Amino acid sequence: MSHATAADGTRIWYDTLGEGEPLLLVHGQSLDHTMWNGVAEGLARRHRVVRMDLRGTGDSDAPVDEPYTMDLLARDALAVLDDLGVGRAHVYGFSMGGKVAQTLAATSPGRIGALILGSTAPGGTHEVERPREASLALRKANTEEGRGLIAHLFYTPAWADAHPDTVATIVPRNPLRAQRRHYEASLRHDGWDLLPAITAPTLVLHGEDDELTPAANAKLLAERIPGARLSLLPGVRHGYPHEAAPGATREVLDFLAEHPLSG
Repeated sequence: MSHATAADGTRIWYDTLGEGEPLLLVHGQSLDHTMWNGVAEGLARRHRVVRMDLRGTGDSDAPVDEPYTMDLLARDALAVLDDLGVGRAHVYGFSMGGKVAQTLAATSPGRIGALILGSTAPGGTHEVERPREASLALRKANTEEGRGLIAHLFYTPAWADAHPDTVATIVPRNPLRAQRRHYEASLRHDGWDLLPAITAPTLVLHGEDDELTPAANAKLLAERIPGARLSLLPGVRHGYPHEAAPGATREVLDFLAEHPLSG
């Protein structure tokens, strides 16, 4: 476990596991690296997996005096790669982390190998909005009622109830002011014009029954990013990386194997 230092002095936590071509994992809004528990170990069978905590989460610093943006968070990700001495890496972004990954791929194409976009959206006026009930659940995420609602938006109820340890990793635990910064960063992001500039081989993964980020967003991304591949996973929701494992993990590994960094 280590910390990289961003340009403004913010310390960004990261760790690594496994060996092989580097694969950077970027977690969702107000979550942290623990959301990759179980998934990271599967990916590390073939890759040097790098998990990070975005600023405002986990063991990273949480400055809140200035707004967060996807560009700022993408530069934090680059600081991690720089600290590791990694020139190019594959990137797997989940939910808001997918917006960070899109920004990183569009603005620093030379640093990116293949791109995996999971349960994410383009932002802005083109993003297909979630139902009102899902938005209300997000606002209550720090309450007992909200935690239950979030669990069943991420996973089918039976799966969520059977996996309380996994559910615990997808409930926000960062400071409330930092949660607000994450929420604002995602809400204000509009990556529509960035998407055609992405040259990385891209796999768009999404649960068909996702209401937190409706699956229509995955289709928009796949159509907007040149050459992107779309995979919709039946019967699962926002948290497909866990509930659809090991199949979803295998799909990611197979895609990365098709697009090695040396290719």
